[in-house]
Amino acid sequence: MCGIAGFCDFSRDNTTHDWGAVGEQMGDTLDHRGPDDRGQWQGHSGVLVHRRLAVIDPDNGKQPMTRRLGTAEYVLIYNGELYNTEELRRALKAQGYQFTTRTDTEALLYAYMEYGEHVGERLEGIYAFVVWDGLKRQFFACRDRFGVKPFFYVNHGSTFLFASELKALFRYPGLEPRADGDTWREVLGLGPARTPDSGVFAGVKSLEPGCWLTFDQAGLKKGRYWTLESHPHTDDYDTTVERVRELVTGAITRQLVSDVPLCTFLSGGLDSSVITAVAAREYQRRNLPPLETYSFDYTDNDLYFKPSLFQPDNDSPWVKRMVDAFHTRHTVLTCPIPALVQLLPAAAHYKDLPGMADVDSSLLYFCREVARTHTVALSGECADEVFGGYPWFERAELMNAGTFPWCADLSPRREVFAPVWEALEIEDYVNQTYADWVASTPRLEGETGEDARRREVGWLNLNWFMATLLDRKDRMSMASGLEVRVPFCDHHLVEYVWNVPWSMKAMGGHRKQVLRDAALGLLPEDVRTRPKSPYPKTHNPIYEQLVRRTVLGLLDNRDAPIHALVDTEALRRGLLRDAGDYGRPWFGQLMAGPQMLAYLIQLNAWMTEYHLSL
Repeated sequence: MCGIAGFCDFSRDNTTHDWGAVGEQMGDTLDHRGPDDRGQWQGHSGVLVHRRLAVIDPDNGKQPMTRRLGTAEYVLIYNGELYNTEELRRALKAQGYQFTTRTDTEALLYAYMEYGEHVGERLEGIYAFVVWDGLKRQFFACRDRFGVKPFFYVNHGSTFLFASELKALFRYPGLEPRADGDTWREVLGLGPARTPDSGVFAGVKSLEPGCWLTFDQAGLKKGRYWTLESHPHTDDYDTTVERVRELVTGAITRQLVSDVPLCTFLSGGLDSSVITAVAAREYQRRNLPPLETYSFDYTDNDLYFKPSLFQPDNDSPWVKRMVDAFHTRHTVLTCPIPALVQLLPAAAHYKDLPGMADVDSSLLYFCREVARTHTVALSGECADEVFGGYPWFERAELMNAGTFPWCADLSPRREVFAPVWEALEIEDYVNQTYADWVASTPRLEGETGEDARRREVGWLNLNWFMATLLDRKDRMSMASGLEVRVPFCDHHLVEYVWNVPWSMKAMGGHRKQVLRDAALGLLPEDVRTRPKSPYPKTHNPIYEQLVRRTVLGLLDNRDAPIHALVDTEALRRGLLRDAGDYGRPWFGQLMAGPQMLAYLIQLNAWMTEYHLSL
């Protein structure tokens, strides 16, 4: 994994020292994403910048990588990992390409040279990359099918700029971070989610997953190389279970490739346990040392844990059950409660936006600890989106809420942001965005009723909720120099499961039963049948006290930029009093009263860092 940035402008010579210095300044903001190496290419038409986190063939693969075909020069910068490198190499060798490294970088560059704008169709993995095509005299960019790797861009006069993270764009001379009406509608109404093509800042865009773009003297052109399609599912249940098992185990096995230390995140829940079980057995088959695993917890969580609909039990006994069953080398990481609050501004800095509050800051803490000894981790993220593991796939009041089901109740936002809510028409913006995305659902002919509605909810989950979790995972892990892979995002698996009917996904009335049945024989039986376990959160009342104190400090500070957005008295009377309400999430399953306060802390930090005002 790496960080990429750059710019192109056909109206000037970009090979001068000054433009090289601009490239370096943009790249410097991404050092955390690639601490192992740095590189830069300057051509007449633009500058490409790279920061490398070495995973495959660390001694080679320096970027930008340059190859020639005839008289044409091709230059690649790349953030990601390909899982079908060997297949690509065989196909490209048959076409006469000569390889000098084992890196997927070289395979990717040759693949672009061979397949051009269709290259994305040939790739399996997580990626965002840019190629200077000297033959066509254009810059080509491409992003993976689910947007695991980020890519932001903006047109600034005659210059096209891009970067892995928003902060890098604003190191370009004259490009200032600005907030317009849609910025506030995104952050206050949809946040921590965002519209898939939005960069939130005025004028900034995000390349949508499964898309490519070109920039040449004629301007910008975009295209889509992949999307989900709805088809009738013709396999019976037993065949479906076997196919899911093949796809899941195949995705996990392919993603174990690494020349640097690799581990898995293990909560003892179904998803992380499947990944750990497959990886541990593969390590044994290869006669490798025992797989290393990590679980996450918080100071004194065992004293304060309270079961809830969303989090029915504690992870610790289940983690031990898996460690004992698979003999992994396990480490329990415990986050101190003050760090959750102290790292909130840092988490917002690395995301360049207010995020998932302590869900972000805790992951940032844990990733920093994991990165002390490991460079690559596998995570069970995305299984709930793919297999329908959330309550809103079956609870009528959520499934039929008429809005995004993970934030069906806008009243906490409406109350807090009352001074600007009506003027900015935030609720209308949310409702229209929701309606547009429901309308874009790929329909199955003849499907009606609850099945049709669940397809809509599934579509929203993959394109919105999962995208938010992937965005969080990328920023917090890459801020720590850690590559986190997500096998459940394998596009072959998602394409298949997308068309599996709910009656099979939830066979016998149990969510994700098809995955549980696919795990038969892989896991200890009690782990296989354990109810859903989400990402762990703290139940320690000290956390609520600390965020309450921090927000009170902001309310007492008249210079805090958040005052332009919030109803100060409503906060003092209402949310601060009820901050301990852990049972009424306002976003997803994990963000309740304390997380709303933490979101305000991040919002204020973000406005301060980027000098934003209403």
